[in-house]
Order: sequence, then structure tokens, then C-alpha cells
Amino acid sequence: MDRQPVLIGERLVLRPLRDDDWQALYAVASDPQLWARHPMHDRWQEPVFRAFFADALAQGGALVVTERSTGAVIGSSRFQGHDPADGGSVEIGWTFLARQHWGSGLNAEMKRLMLVHAFRFVERVLFRVGEDNVISRRAMEKIGGRLLDEEERIATDRGEIVHVVYEIHRALFAAGPLARP
Repeated sequence: MDRQPVLIGERLVLRPLRDDDWQALYAVASDPQLWARHPMHDRWQEPVFRAFFADALAQGGALVVTERSTGAVIGSSRFQGHDPADGGSVEIGWTFLARQHWGSGLNAEMKRLMLVHAFRFVERVLFRVGEDNVISRRAMEKIGGRLLDEEERIATDRGEIVHVVYEIHRALFAAGPLARP
């Protein structure tokens, strides 16, 4: 599976993240309110975001999200954990969009582009969402994500972070809310 494609939508272009995206992406990520409900609520701080950015480059699969009309960087997402076994799966996550684009339908467009691409290669896509991240959980339900009876617990220097897991299967996607633009 190509985890760093160029995906072009009606209003967005997703392309592989590059080193020279640092400044533009940090300009978006430096908004403390963007991370207020996120488990890593301090990601707006430069050293924390720098580690996030470095990990995104190192892991591969990271995409920068730009406005198609202006080329402005407005966020990021990733394909990660591709597993070809049993029909295949991949995770979509680490997603954020500039707050001025919340509620605009751009998250749905981004996820649709990524899901269409992923389902060319895998049967299911997973999403890990912070247990208390109400905004992201609502967004998952809105795009047809099904909550699994599965959690992931991560020990950090700030304490334990709990993620819940959603999935979307290829067959359900075809009849779901993001099947068509």
C-alpha cells in the first residue's frame, strides 16, 4: 500500500509531508485551543510538536493537508500500521485541522479521500481516538465509524492515555455517509 500518495479532492490536496513543511504546519499546530480536548493537550508547544513532526517524518505515511485553491497548509493526517494479513488493515490518525476549518466539511472530505485510497488495498481501516476527545469521537460517528469493544492504553510521563478504537469496513463504506463526495 502506498501510504504517502497525493490525493486530490474538491477543496483539498493531501500530499506527503516534507521537512520544509515544518514552519507552515507548526503555524497551524501552535494554537493551544486546537489541542484542548486532545489527549496530548500540550502538542501546541514547539518542543512537543517538534517531536510529533519528527515522528511523522520517521514513520512515513504522513500527509500534509492543503487548500486546493490557495495551497495553504491547514493540517495533517497519517496512514500507519498497515497490516496486509486477513484482507488487510491500516490505521488513519494523528489528524488535525486548523480551527477555522472545523465544521466546514473538510475533515469529511479528507477522510473520504484517505478511505477511498486505503480501500484499494485493505478491507478495513482503524481509527484510535482519545477516550475523552468528544469532538473527534463525534466526527468518527458522523463519517460512519463503528466503535469496537477495544481500547489502547498508553503510559506517558503525564499519566495513562486511553484510546478507543473505531473501524470502517470496505463494504460498509460503499453504503456509508462518505461513499460519494
